[in-house]
Amino acid sequence: DPKIVPYQNLTISPAASCINYGLTCFEGMKAYKALSDQSLRLFRPDCNMERLKNSMERLSMPGYDFDSQELINCIKELVKLDRDWVPHGEGYSLYLRPNVIAMHQYLGLAAPDSLLLYVCTSPVGPYYKTGFKPIRLTCENTYVRAWPGGTGNAKVGGNYAPTMKPAAEAAERGYSQVLWVFGENDEITEVGAMNVFFVLIDKNGKKQIITPPLDRGDILPGVTRRSIIDLARTWQEFEVSERNITMEEVCDASKEGRLLEAFGAGTAAVVTPINCIEYKGNEIDIPATGKVTQRVWDELTGIQYGKIDHPWSVKVET
Repeated sequence: DPKIVPYQNLTISPAASCINYGLTCFEGMKAYKALSDQSLRLFRPDCNMERLKNSMERLSMPGYDFDSQELINCIKELVKLDRDWVPHGEGYSLYLRPNVIAMHQYLGLAAPDSLLLYVCTSPVGPYYKTGFKPIRLTCENTYVRAWPGGTGNAKVGGNYAPTMKPAAEAAERGYSQVLWVFGENDEITEVGAMNVFFVLIDKNGKKQIITPPLDRGDILPGVTRRSIIDLARTWQEFEVSERNITMEEVCDASKEGRLLEAFGAGTAAVVTPINCIEYKGNEIDIPATGKVTQRVWDELTGIQYGKIDHPWSVKVET
């Protein structure tokens, strides 16, 4: 049966397959206090449960078909107990980290027969303390973050450790993050550990919001990504496209004055403006912070903090 206990260290066998073979997956969520009445809220927790189940299935973990609502109910009880740890104010929240780790206690590569699912919490403050801070990116085509048939579309621990070295090398060269590209045509996939969006005018004069598609299986289906797509389609002002976009297309749009803005998207920062991309020794300057980036921020945070009434904001009844 699930139980809530004080934060404490875990006791794990040295032979556990989570340690030896990386059989671990996780989620990133937040609990918010509404600005008006300080009611507790979650943001689209059903989407996180869906992704966690997919990650578990990809790692051949038993029980991946668990009841999503049961886990959401458990998380709600934890948030209610920790309500005094949920900071109040826009930009503040209680970060929630559901983890599933394989506790199989024998060396040998095999599907796990024992799992531990736990959720830990931590108060977090504004990602941007003094307004948006645009980031500078460098294209990475030496290292590969993910590939078709791999685990790029699952939130598994093994996706993140190999990105540390390229990220450190990018930082040494003065860049904030890596822009991951794939294939001979340098198709854009993700930025750091975030999804990425471009706003441009195509050659026919039509305004587009573009994010790379999920069909190849090398891109994480972010909850923020999904929400931005859904919101932008309700605006009916842009053609919202999930399609491949290459660095060549970005370069051409920049040279012709058609590249309007670009931003990363994820749970931690919501949106992160991009003002520069280094590609093959040349730097592409991008206007930042753009109107679409700001609008996405305003609408998503408005929903999360209860300023905008929306079914994505799920109340935690106390």
